[in-house]
Amino acid sequence: MNAIVFDNSYARLPDRFFAPRPPTPVAAPCLIRLNLPLAAELGLDPAAPWGDIVAGNTVPPGAEPIAMAYAGHQFGHFSPQLGDGRAVLLGEIVTPGGARRDLHLKGSGRTAFSRGGDGRAALGPVLREYIVAEAMHALGIPTTRALAAVSTGEIVYRETEQPGAVLARIAASHIRVGTFQYFAARQDAEGLRLLADHAIARHTPDAAGAPNPYRAFFQSVMARQASLVAQWMNVGFIHGVMNTDNTAISGETIDYGPCAFLDAYEPMKVFSSIDHGARYAYANQPRIIQWNLARLAECLLLLIDEDVDAAIEQVKEDLATFGTRFETAYAEGLRRKLGLGAAEDGDLDLAENLLERMAESGADFTRTFRALCAAAEGDERPARACFTDPAAFDAWAIQWRARLARDSLAQTDHAPTDRAAAMRTANPAIIPRNHRIAAVIEAAVTGNDFAPFHSLVDALATPWTDQPDSPNILPPRDDERVTQTFCGT
Repeated sequence: MNAIVFDNSYARLPDRFFAPRPPTPVAAPCLIRLNLPLAAELGLDPAAPWGDIVAGNTVPPGAEPIAMAYAGHQFGHFSPQLGDGRAVLLGEIVTPGGARRDLHLKGSGRTAFSRGGDGRAALGPVLREYIVAEAMHALGIPTTRALAAVSTGEIVYRETEQPGAVLARIAASHIRVGTFQYFAARQDAEGLRLLADHAIARHTPDAAGAPNPYRAFFQSVMARQASLVAQWMNVGFIHGVMNTDNTAISGETIDYGPCAFLDAYEPMKVFSSIDHGARYAYANQPRIIQWNLARLAECLLLLIDEDVDAAIEQVKEDLATFGTRFETAYAEGLRRKLGLGAAEDGDLDLAENLLERMAESGADFTRTFRALCAAAEGDERPARACFTDPAAFDAWAIQWRARLARDSLAQTDHAPTDRAAAMRTANPAIIPRNHRIAAVIEAAVTGNDFAPFHSLVDALATPWTDQPDSPNILPPRDDERVTQTFCGT
């Protein structure tokens, strides 16, 4: 293992892209958890003083801490200047495999973009982001990663006094749709071009050789986001705050604030305490990401074509393909969840018919699909038990069985076993349940007890494995249900 080696390409962009700002030291940093597998992947020394580094008390040689500038639409309303108000990009690491990754500190103190805030993070949101980000990674969903969490020994003030903490986050980059909006709002054509060229070099190098590099870049961002949101939908994930400043160009899930996972399947479910109009409800996520992509397209128009009308026609053509891109990815995920091989017309209807029955019966999203794995092998009892009206499942299962009988896998001798095994790689046994996250945070905040946090993180690292003795797999009792989640600010 080597010391941290930085190569800070974003910090080499013009000064108006960011504000230099070292993290603010804290009183008594204490390392809660270091993500050892991720540290190894990044080529980092686990014996380094990570408590001091993450807390901001030690700035490693070669780091160039900056707060990044960006704008954004927040719940549909445009703010021309947001920026990193409680975070700094410490620098960029090039991994042993040649990948470039941002090392970002969240909760590291005031910056030029803090807008009167304290620049700090409370312990609860730091633990939530660590848990959910690493769970998403284990589920195979593109995401920022949690490298480490550190308590600060200081108090932050929200509705009540809360212990402070800092999260070290790893990302392919922190460039957002809102980053492009920042320069577009200022009519800074040079800044937009520099940003787009930087993003192309970093995330879509093949686009540089395309006939229209900026259109090719937009198409690649759109493809990544269509795939990402389809993956969210297929595990019941609700981001909670899909603002344009929380939409990463890299196609990674970013900014786990009031996020949550479905328990009972409810298409219009909202957990976020600040989403009063259900803008970011579970079922609305595909529509919202397309809206966010349209905002990115607006920023790129003059790069795509100096004739704005011609550029508009081109991006309209591209945006018109989003629905098909999303539905293709979403349907493929649902086919895998149902144990289907080659696609047939009607597969999406079959899946949506199940979802409708789940909604009517209050069936748990994760347990129902996991129970289908056993049903594929002939034991329908766990699946039926998920429904308040088991006859609703029985009626659907007749259609499902008929579809399975036509499937190519049905012709093999080991079809039920093979099918169930494949389904167990698409239907997780465990997700970060909202009530379990709440219990973990409560133990840490009120009792300084991090054992439940470590236990949950460890359990979520193997989501495809049955864990019958783990309390973390169980849906909430009525008295455990979480009805609201909260933004970390």
